[in-house]
Amino acid sequence: MNLEILTPDKKVFEGEVTAVTVPGTLGSFQILRDHAPIISTLEDGPVIVKEAKGENIYNIKGGVVEVLDNKIIVLAEAVVA
Repeated sequence: MNLEILTPDKKVFEGEVTAVTVPGTLGSFQILRDHAPIISTLEDGPVIVKEAKGENIYNIKGGVVEVLDNKIIVLAEAVVA
């Protein structure tokens, strides 16, 4: 799957991933290969990105996620350190 994490001022991440966990408004959920198409709002919290080489966590300040045809786009208001 291809993941992009974008904020208004920069592209934070782009690459192939095996799983992504996002902080949905009604609770966090995980996205795996061949996930059904979805658009969801996101709360402040961690986006957990699992790649073949390991795991990274990006703490976002709200946003939206779209999943379609194994392409995931996270539009975040901001990513905090």
